[in-house]
Amino acid sequence: MASGLGLGGDVEQALEGVGVPSYVLDTAGFVRWINAAAERLLGDVRGRHITAVVAPEDSRRARELFARKVLGTAAATDAPGVLLSTSGERVPVEISAVPLKNGERVVGVFGLLEERPGGRLAAPHPHLTPRQAEVLRFLEQGRSTKQIAAELHLSTETVRNHIRRLFQALGVNSRLEAVAAARDTTPR
Repeated sequence: MASGLGLGGDVEQALEGVGVPSYVLDTAGFVRWINAAAERLLGDVRGRHITAVVAPEDSRRARELFARKVLGTAAATDAPGVLLSTSGERVPVEISAVPLKNGERVVGVFGLLEERPGGRLAAPHPHLTPRQAEVLRFLEQGRSTKQIAAELHLSTETVRNHIRRLFQALGVNSRLEAVAAARDTTPR
């Protein structure tokens, strides 16, 4: 079986001109390449580690998804996330990523970003832990406890505990109240 595209074209040069924000991370998690569209969205984040580009409440999950691709346990991942631009703006995105391979060896991760409707986000509620902010984001998307547990690779009981603590931190009694309270008290 032949490897590569076999067309003799320069894929990196072609991706540079694509209007979809694209990036490459090395196996240590550093941004090694972004195209012009990604730079317009996030600023020049080349050389920064994934943990510096991803919002704190998404950091743990981003590291887990990245590790799965580098270790070869996930062929591809599609996930919502919040990234931080070089100016500190919070950018909600959908991230589609795949491992980059040289033969059978993973040498990095290639990904595409799609800015989510709703534009830039304010910082999460100041009284929430990163995990609580992450769970709140899933509640805002209408996800069930079971869906959140599957997404975060946690037990449903652990997610229920996170939701209970989230309610306590916000002083609310329901998911709807939690979403409303977070929106009302988060500075815009």
